Amino acid sequence: MSEQETSENFELCVSSEDKEVFKRLDVYLVAKLPQFSRSTIKKLFEDEEISSDIKLSLNKMPPAGTIIEIEVPPPIPSDLIAENIPLEILFEDQHLIIINKPAGLVVHPAPGHYTGTLVNAILYHCPDLKGIGSEKRPGIVHRLDRGTSGVMVVAKDQKTHEGLVNLFSVHDIERRYEALIVGRPRILSGTITTTLGRHPTNRLKMAANVKNGKKAVTHYKTLQGHERATHMEFKLETGRTHQIRVHASQMLQTPIFCDPVYGAGSSHINKLPVALKELLIDYPYQLLHAKELGFIHPITGERLHFKTEPPQIFKDALEAFFPSI
Repeated sequence: MSEQETSENFELCVSSEDKEVFKRLDVYLVAKLPQFSRSTIKKLFEDEEISSDIKLSLNKMPPAGTIIEIEVPPPIPSDLIAENIPLEILFEDQHLIIINKPAGLVVHPAPGHYTGTLVNAILYHCPDLKGIGSEKRPGIVHRLDRGTSGVMVVAKDQKTHEGLVNLFSVHDIERRYEALIVGRPRILSGTITTTLGRHPTNRLKMAANVKNGKKAVTHYKTLQGHERATHMEFKLETGRTHQIRVHASQMLQTPIFCDPVYGAGSSHINKLPVALKELLIDYPYQLLHAKELGFIHPITGERLHFKTEPPQIFKDALEAFFPSI
């Protein structure tokens, strides 16, 4: 990543004096960060780049002592390009579209990935999507990491976007993942509750139980396993960045196979039987799949539920580790 593509990060602490001087959060932020206009602050807030442990509102000040983190992403090209990228569409109506995202597809344009993203593909399929939600992420209400495959929903109109955002914010949505993890966790099922935030020394990573992190809750259970590998199911209660990957690696001490950021490198793969080693050694993405997504349609009230199979390499690895009888 070049210097000009590096995000700027700021941290502010609201004082008692700030509470007396300022009545609105947006006015306070502009005063503390005069290099940014009020409209820029509003855009950062809408894009969820301004965060805290408590729910923030731009039209009122939070309590004294509140820590506010602001991440200003580097600029990306202003014009989003519609691209004819194949999509596996599971469901579509006039309000939303459900797709099965392949591993390797970036969700929205970002430094290093200005084209070839899910947003570019959705814009080709739904030309009227621009202006819905974020300008840079039209229709997007949640994300899957580049290497994570599975079910995603995209809004096609503003009312649906707002309804879906609310469902995610109050955790009234069912999200189940499956992963192939290295080794065997000491406790085979349970609930992991931590805070999750930016890693204190590596800004490309997230970490559990860091200062000013946000609450992260993951329920997990073992589907099948032995000492070398475990097939796990994870159910998200919250949806923090890299949540499952951090909880698996840091809290369970069993990283996801092939995870390029939180994994154990190639050492554990080199110890596998030849066929498994050849299958996984050059695979660049974590074996993590968003297999189920369920929610109440925010417009029609219909109960929607979708389930997908993991990528072929994931299924091949499962068969190699746990042969069918």
